[in-house]
Amino acid sequence: MFENFEGNQPVAAALSQMIRQQRIPQALLLHGPEGVGKATLARRFAARLLGGAERIEQDDLSLPHNAALIAEREKLASDKRAEEPLLFGSNPDFLTFPPEGPLRQISIQQMRLLKEHSRFTPLRGAWRVFLIDQIDRANDQAQNSLLKTLEEPPEHLILILTAQNAFDLLPTIRSRSVHFQLSPLSDDDMRAFVRRLALDDAERRVSLAGGSPGLAISMDLEAYDRRREAMLTLLEAAAGRIPFSDWAGHAERISAARSEKLDSYLLVLYGLLEDLLLLSHGLTGIRNRDVAGRLEKLARSARFEWLRAAVRRVDELAHFTRRNIQKTIALDALVLELRAA
Repeated sequence: MFENFEGNQPVAAALSQMIRQQRIPQALLLHGPEGVGKATLARRFAARLLGGAERIEQDDLSLPHNAALIAEREKLASDKRAEEPLLFGSNPDFLTFPPEGPLRQISIQQMRLLKEHSRFTPLRGAWRVFLIDQIDRANDQAQNSLLKTLEEPPEHLILILTAQNAFDLLPTIRSRSVHFQLSPLSDDDMRAFVRRLALDDAERRVSLAGGSPGLAISMDLEAYDRRREAMLTLLEAAAGRIPFSDWAGHAERISAARSEKLDSYLLVLYGLLEDLLLLSHGLTGIRNRDVAGRLEKLARSARFEWLRAAVRRVDELAHFTRRNIQKTIALDALVLELRAA
């Protein structure tokens, strides 16, 4: 249905049918875990509508030149970014608005720019398609600005929103969008995918990616192992199995790695907590199989209430990553609070 799109075929079939029947809603919300192909599917959908697939694919945020531009703009002052809001538009009828800045957010300036561009009619065909990638990284002010466009969109405009969690959006945005939930791929589908791409450490990538093709491709296993060692030590210290001082050395190294964001550590931490929950209930299918021994020892002493408190506290940290919090202070506080619990 959509060339080179992996998994979630019922969603792809529904979108393909919309195009065939020419019954296309003006706002689509694709939500699901990181790396399952939400933005990829949005680009494939737009290419089917507009043509010019090669130009549209140039706006893939994972491409080196786009990733480098986003990273470079982190160094700009906030007022400079506000003067020139970021968008990608290799095809003039398909625009991508990505999260940017040190906190990787969708800004109100970008949403105002979107509204301005929405007034222009298509250069070719009947449609213009705008992708807002990771709209759940927009604050309420930016979401309210988007809402003004959603309430009265021009007839030629199709908005595609992607989000990991639809419930991080304002209810008024959710109610004006047609929702499609994308799910992780099965292990068999993931194995076929990594074999087709001839990725190194294929089985480990399948295990760690948790059904996300994008993560399987992009994962830096060396960086992941370093972060996981830090986060596993954090959990062992937080559970009182090792002294706090054992964690302190990792905290110093994390503090020194200024380019690494708290999000990257929290993502690893979520995976470890998920594994602990499975092991504490005698279930299989953990991701971090190569450190199963350490996880099993930790799971034996981690009560469900402690695990729930840990997840709740990590959720709070994930929320605050959209503000400029100091990562090592935040992680130190997490260890101390969970030790007390």
